[in-house]
Amino acid sequence: MCGICGELRFGGAGEIGGELAAMRDLLVHRGPDSDGLYVSADRRAGLGFRRLRIIDLSANASQPIASEDGSVRLVFNGEIYNFRALRERLVASGHTFRSHSDSEVIVHLYEELGPDCIAALDGMFALAVWDDRRRRLWLARDRAGKKPLFYYRSDTLFAFASEMKAFFAHPEIPIEPDPEAVPSYFIYGYVPAPATVYRHVRQLEPGHMLTVAADGAVRDTCYWRLQYPREGAVRPIARAEAVAGVRDRLTRAVERRLVSDVPLGAFLSGGVDSTIVVGLMSRLMRERVKTFSIGFEGDPAYDETSYARLVAGRFGTDHTEFRVTPSSIDLVDTLIWHHDGPFGDSSAVPTYIVSRLTREQVTVVLTGDGGDELFAGYLRFYAAVLSERIPRAAGRAVHALLSRVAAPPNDRHWLARGQRFFRSMGTPLYERMTRWNALFYEDLDRLLRPDFAASLSPIDRLQYIAAALPAMDGRSTLGKVLHANFVSYLPDDLLVKTDRCTMANSLEARSPFLDRELVEYVAALPDAMKLRGRQTKVILREAFADLLPREVQRRGKMGFGVPLGTWFRGELRDYMRDLLLAPDARYRTMLSETFVRQLVSRHLSGEANHGHQLWSLMCFERWLQVLPSWTRARSSAIPPAATSAALSAPPR
Repeated sequence: MCGICGELRFGGAGEIGGELAAMRDLLVHRGPDSDGLYVSADRRAGLGFRRLRIIDLSANASQPIASEDGSVRLVFNGEIYNFRALRERLVASGHTFRSHSDSEVIVHLYEELGPDCIAALDGMFALAVWDDRRRRLWLARDRAGKKPLFYYRSDTLFAFASEMKAFFAHPEIPIEPDPEAVPSYFIYGYVPAPATVYRHVRQLEPGHMLTVAADGAVRDTCYWRLQYPREGAVRPIARAEAVAGVRDRLTRAVERRLVSDVPLGAFLSGGVDSTIVVGLMSRLMRERVKTFSIGFEGDPAYDETSYARLVAGRFGTDHTEFRVTPSSIDLVDTLIWHHDGPFGDSSAVPTYIVSRLTREQVTVVLTGDGGDELFAGYLRFYAAVLSERIPRAAGRAVHALLSRVAAPPNDRHWLARGQRFFRSMGTPLYERMTRWNALFYEDLDRLLRPDFAASLSPIDRLQYIAAALPAMDGRSTLGKVLHANFVSYLPDDLLVKTDRCTMANSLEARSPFLDRELVEYVAALPDAMKLRGRQTKVILREAFADLLPREVQRRGKMGFGVPLGTWFRGELRDYMRDLLLAPDARYRTMLSETFVRQLVSRHLSGEANHGHQLWSLMCFERWLQVLPSWTRARSSAIPPAATSAALSAPPR
């Protein structure tokens, strides 16, 4: 796992200078063990690298790594799980290896097949190859989007990096907030790919590759996309065959992710997905599995540690537990820095802390990420199917009744979920599912200042799935929402959070549930094997019934959230008020101060629970405050705004 960056100059631009090393060193947290740099003979192409040693700890595996004749150079972030089989094939073809790394396999495979080698790579990756003979730069990102890759292009420069903060060190790359991204952030809590929060920076989409010629011409190609079968075209399969198929594929996926030359462990929430991963690890590993979980002070509705302890006892793991208190909000600046801007998912707080705790003992961790997305684990999937069966008039009547009830204590209360469900009953499916997940939807117009909104392009609240709509046409209701979730929330929220929070602590996270073979197999299974009534993950639970304790089988979905509602009415009340109600708050040029004040007032009075909305506003305001210091000293290794928060330990 590493940090990569690079640049290509053309159109009369000057030569590569010290900015490439400065970009590289802003990624030191992704690779603290060593660094590397390559600049072509004409100084027009360059690659930078920070290394976190995982496989082949020797210097022979350091990057940028070259082909035998030096004409191909690679920087690579991620893991290739089938690299041993590929290596055997390449050795038989006459290639000479000087390391035992997976990165060198990519170099020789590119020599054989060029960009077509992407089809053979099984893993998580963001990579860049400079082909000196063909004078081209080739970039690629893995199928699910586990590893990030951003780029900037002008008339004279193409630059790329694992994180956008690398561009803060490049004096020729303008870092300007994109006003068009503001509505997206407040609808979804993130800016959907390929856009970013910065005007001139783009992200390479999952399953895509980019070829950049020596003259700067760019060609973006989609090499893979997940396909759900059309309704009525689902292949029949016997239940026993499906159970065996899921069990075999997930077991192999876990086994492939145990290859490491450094210690590894697992995140354990006590839910179905992480329990299965830990159970399989305990059977596949000789030593005790190290497991790590986190709990929350202030609201038992957000604490899963009792289930995690139960699972740890079941499999005899070496278990470590940590508890998050409201003082952990001190991490807000750190999280903004590591996400390169505002990020609306507050579960980044516990994810960051459990990652730091885990890194004290291991360097690689397996997670349950992707299980809910693959096997329809979220309640919103059941809600989507159910909502298609309820008459609209009945839905509106129930909504009118529930809207008169006092605000529930937290957003996980049955009443809060019921209110969200029935509030959107009169809308089409895609709008309905977007409303359920949105931070701001119908109230977005009240949040944005009228003059600011008038300066923007028309706001399309379904823009985040617009490109995927043709692929969802003709699919079942469940197929549509699973597909939409796989191409939006998964790569733009969940995987972003996991990557940034783990890599901020130099920890590699691996996701067995996002194994390519497993993902494609499960997508093709009948809906009833994923969701049956209210029961989620039907076939997964059957396939691993022997690993799941009865308590885990029977428990409802909790999710990895934070009790913001409680915290903002308690210990964090003053912090939230001081930040959002300050007379010089910077958001006021774009957002309505009156509406924000109303949100704060209604939340503190208990009239409503606006915890998630207030969190998104706080992150946005702090980003606007610290951004100037990030870009002021373009040659600094770490901007002033990041140092105190990022390098200090939160209270225990």
